Parts: sequence; structure tokens; C-alpha cells
Amino acid sequence: MSAATSVPQHRLFESPNSRAIEVGPWTITAQTNPISNAGQSDQLQAAIGGIPLPEMTFGNNSLELEHRDSGWKYVFTTEEALKGVRNGELQEGDGGVKVGYADAWLKSRTGSSSHIPMPQTVPTKPFDWTYTTLYPGHNTSSSSSTISWEPADRNNESHQIPMAELMRQDPILFYAEIPLYEDELHDNGASHLLVRIRVMPTCIFILQRFTLRVDNVLFRTFDTRIYHSLVKSPPLVIRETSGWEAPYDRVKWRLPKRDDLTPLTDPMWIAKILSEIPPEISQEIGAGTKWRGLGTKIEVATLA
Repeated sequence: MSAATSVPQHRLFESPNSRAIEVGPWTITAQTNPISNAGQSDQLQAAIGGIPLPEMTFGNNSLELEHRDSGWKYVFTTEEALKGVRNGELQEGDGGVKVGYADAWLKSRTGSSSHIPMPQTVPTKPFDWTYTTLYPGHNTSSSSSTISWEPADRNNESHQIPMAELMRQDPILFYAEIPLYEDELHDNGASHLLVRIRVMPTCIFILQRFTLRVDNVLFRTFDTRIYHSLVKSPPLVIRETSGWEAPYDRVKWRLPKRDDLTPLTDPMWIAKILSEIPPEISQEIGAGTKWRGLGTKIEVATLA
């Protein structure tokens, strides 16, 4: 942090399941609660259209940003994230792992070579069993209706997230990690969604990351980055969403030690490797699923 930059006045609040900060015109609240109980899970499942919930669902977790001067509120919640999961037959662009993989998994446990007979039941309601979501957070209904997201001007530096600022060793006034859900995909991989926020003397930065690993098939990451400068005017919020995907073996090939598969379970390592693969592969071709989440989009909202 430069000598001219001072720590702004701020207040911190904390309760057993909530942490908050007030800094300038902002109130930021992170709710972190235990995994949803049976009753809460039933209500959440009904609210999202009846699809099975991930094994670890934190239905009461959330992150809320309120800009008091404009009345603008932006929130990340588990319910809205799960509403972004395809409910029904997969369509073009959903990027679903082909049903054959799921069928192979089922048949390996219930087919003719198994001691378990194929179940004679009503077919399960179709949905995206990888829990892939393109949810980037949302404005609340009570938020100012005059504030909206507009495409960024790529020639305007103020419409870009200043990575150099985020890499500085500035004091962190507030930090929180908010898990929304996680699932091990019937031991076929892992799918999880996590939100991180840090508030520094000059800015607010949020990273929500969805990470998918389907063993021997593919890796996928979808990031939402939110940036706001606390020292520049007019007050501008930048939202950058980026999706990457690559075949499993292409990522596995980048392991630093061939006999150590641990990095394949690390979302940060996965994201780093995917971002290092040429974008014409990781953000255009991907793993051949034609997933609509590939690529990068930048939007801005001016808080008048």
C-alpha cells in the first residue's frame, strides 16, 4: 500500500454465524451456517424445482453487499445458484457430461455383471448431475431499478479489474469464505461452489468459483469476479465472468509429480492450469461439450 493511502474508517460486526463490515457507503454481510438440516433441505429442494440437492448444501449461507447511498444490493445465495442448474433434459449449450457416463456408472453397479439387479423404478427426474451453474450473483428485488449491468468498454481502463492492485500486500480489513454447495458426484469426481471476499483500504474484491472435476472426462471452472474501488469516482462495480474447460488428461498431464494426484482436487491449481492453456482451447473448444459458459464477459454498473 502506498504511503499516501490510509486505512479508511470502518466497523466490524460478528455473531456466531455472521460477520459484517461497514466501510464508507457499504455494508457487507457474510452468513456462514452449518449444512442444511432435513427440514431446510426439503424447503430448498422444493424452491429450486425438486432436483436432488448436492451432498453438502449450505442453504443458509450468503454474501450480501449493500450500497446505502444508492440503495443497490447484490447477493450470492445457495438457492439462486442451484436454480442455475439445468432442471430437465440437457439442452444444447448446457455442457452436460454425456448421459453415457452416468449410464456406465449405474450399469457398473447394477448391470448383468453386478450382483445388484437393475432397479425397477420410475426414472429419476432428469437434471444436470454435475451441478454446473452460471450464476454470477444477483440484484435483489428491493434494489434500485435504475442501476443495471452494461457491457464494459474494453478500451476504458476503469472498466478493467486492476490485478496489480489486488496483488499488493495491502492490509485486509475484512475476509470471508462462504461455501454454497459441494458434491462428490457418486465418487466420479467433485463439484463445488465457493464465494470469497476481501475488503482492503482501496477496494472490495469478490471471487465466486465453481469447480467441476469428472474423473477421466473433464475439468471445468466458472469464475465470477466483482471489483469496486473505494477511492475512485464515480462509484463503479465491475463484474467479470469467465469459463474454462479442458479434457481430464490434458490437465492431468500438467501435474508436477506424475505419482501425486493431489493437485487434481485443488480448485486453485485446477483454475491456474486451465487459465494457462491457450484460450482458443480452454475457452472455445473446451472438452467438446459446447458449454455456453466458455469465454469471458465483463460488465459494469454505475451506482448513481
